[in-house]
Amino acid sequence: MSMDRLDAGALRCPQPLLELKLWLKSAGARQRLWLRLTDTGSRRDIPAYLVRTGQGVEVVTDCPEQLVLIVTKHS
Repeated sequence: MSMDRLDAGALRCPQPLLELKLWLKSAGARQRLWLRLTDTGSRRDIPAYLVRTGQGVEVVTDCPEQLVLIVTKHS
């Protein structure tokens, strides 16, 4: 299965979360998303949201400039 990509580096809170919610709504179970964030609020809020809603989340890169995640949609 191919992985979707969402480079939200140019987006500011709350836009990255809204884009993520749209992806989760349309994605099938076990579908994966490569997600890049640079906005401070989004970098804090999105991982917490994913854990709270039971989605899979793997941190690929976490440095001062960006946070890159692999999100796996659970049913």
